[in-house]
Amino acid sequence: MKILITGGAGFIGSAVVRQAIRDGHSVVNLDALTYAACLANVAEAAKSPDYAFEQADICDAAALTRIFDTHQPDAVMHLAAESHVDRSIDGPGAFIQTNITGTYTLLQAARAYWEGRRQPADFRFHHVSTDEVFGSLGETGQFTEETPYDPRSPYSASKAASDHLVRAWGETYGLPVVLSNCSNNYGPFHFPEKLIPLVILKALSGKPLPVYGDGSNVRDWLYVEDHANALLTVLQKGELGRSYNIGGENERTNLQIVEGICSILDEIRPVNHPHAELITFVADRPGHDQRYAIDPARIRTELEWRPSVTVEEGLRKTTEWYLANEGWWRPLLERDGVGKRLGVA
Repeated sequence: MKILITGGAGFIGSAVVRQAIRDGHSVVNLDALTYAACLANVAEAAKSPDYAFEQADICDAAALTRIFDTHQPDAVMHLAAESHVDRSIDGPGAFIQTNITGTYTLLQAARAYWEGRRQPADFRFHHVSTDEVFGSLGETGQFTEETPYDPRSPYSASKAASDHLVRAWGETYGLPVVLSNCSNNYGPFHFPEKLIPLVILKALSGKPLPVYGDGSNVRDWLYVEDHANALLTVLQKGELGRSYNIGGENERTNLQIVEGICSILDEIRPVNHPHAELITFVADRPGHDQRYAIDPARIRTELEWRPSVTVEEGLRKTTEWYLANEGWWRPLLERDGVGKRLGVA
């Protein structure tokens, strides 16, 4: 299968690119190479003759038409998105442009391509989204595919809008779509502004480890390589028009995650004090959702997929990866906004 993957130089997208190439697929990686993208993420895949790269913005209709016509993919996996909640608070316009207008433009290009080929039955448009579209949970309960949308940030609102567009193009125009909504990803190649890499790198430099509020916010942590495997499963086996919630079955508070990283570093990179002494509680993010939790019953029963990496295993693998790959993350610390507190407006 030849797959057009948007956002393939980003964190989750690059994991999908690497896995797809390993699985024997051909990949066209379409990425605008904005601040969070890095072609080093796909260096392994780029050695394959089945890999091609196109630098383009998903808002550029002419570029999308050329790319579809040139490469003639069998499927689209749409992962290109602005995704950092804190940045969406400071600058929501970029999220509206990329996540909503970009998704619309991509849908139109995919629809024209699909219709121009007489609507092949095996074509797929897989839209990759987030559990944040469902809002916030209390102490109990889980998000299912039937949970009403209740986004609370400019980021989650823009992703909710993109989900609705994809469903509408499936219902109105018959475009063969599948959707997925995932829990919090982590793992190798995670851009340093996100919680887990941020904490690892600050701890290595002996700097304070910022924890929002009291650290009680709960997330369901999904190892990125597990997610990539799930996404390719949904693409190939998912029922058209259906959505699949993908979770790690690893609920932890933010404070537990930070303390876990500190314990790992105490063991493998000890200093003269426990790393947990660096934990510093800071003012909470505006509109910070309290808890996310995924009910993965549908993907488990219908597609026979479930995660393979526990959060303890994943945190250790991730921490060890950052220790071994300073050459990857060090240059990224110079990019716009990295290392600064965002989203306080």
